[in-house]
Amino acid sequence: MGIVYAAQLKPSKMELVADWLPKQAWFEGDASSLVRLGSFRFDDPAGEVGIETHIVGAGDEVYQVPLTYRGTPLAGAEAFLVGTMEHSVLGSRWVYDAAGDPVYAGELAAALLAAKPQAVEYKEVDGEMVVLPHTAELSSTGMPDADLPDLRFGAAVTSGGVTTVPAGPLTLELQRVLDADATAAVPFLAVTWAGQDVPVVIATTVPA
Repeated sequence: MGIVYAAQLKPSKMELVADWLPKQAWFEGDASSLVRLGSFRFDDPAGEVGIETHIVGAGDEVYQVPLTYRGTPLAGAEAFLVGTMEHSVLGSRWVYDAAGDPVYAGELAAALLAAKPQAVEYKEVDGEMVVLPHTAELSSTGMPDADLPDLRFGAAVTSGGVTTVPAGPLTLELQRVLDADATAAVPFLAVTWAGQDVPVVIATTVPA
C-alpha cells in the first residue's frame, strides 16, 4: 500500500527529474518539453523506502525514471543520488536512481518473476482513505506467487539506454528509453498509460 500525503515537496519530484534526466548519456529528448505521462509504485515490504517509477515524455521520446525515496542516505550509492528534497510530512528525503537501490531491485524482480502487483495508492480525503486511480498500469508475464531464486544484487551499469543489474543466477535489464514497438522474450514487465494502450516493455531478465 502506498500513501500519498497532502504534502509540500521542495524541490518537487518533477523538478528533480528535469534536472537529472538531461545529464544522462542516454537522454536525447527535448528537455524543455519534459512532461510526466504517468507513474506507478512498488511496496517496500519493510515499509521504509518509497519506490516510484515515473514515465516521462520529452519531445518524441519516452523515458522510464525509477526513483527510491529514503529517510537517510544509502551507503555506497552516491553515484546514484538524484538529489534531496524536503517533504513537509516526512522531512528530509534522499532520492536515488532506483537502479542502484537493492530494495527496488528486489521488488522489480518480484514483479518480473512472480507478477507481484504494483502498489495500491491511497490519499486521505475528508478523514477517509480513498484509493487513487493508477496513472500507469503494469502487466507481467511472471507466474503469480512463484518462488524467487536466491538473488544477490550487484552494481548497476547503463549502456545504450539499458541498465543491467546483476542478480546472481540472472540479470535484470531495465529499459530507460522506451520503444512502443519493442518485443522481448519472457519474462518481461510492461506498462500502459493514458494515450498508450498497447503495453510497452520496461524490464526483462536474462540468464547470468
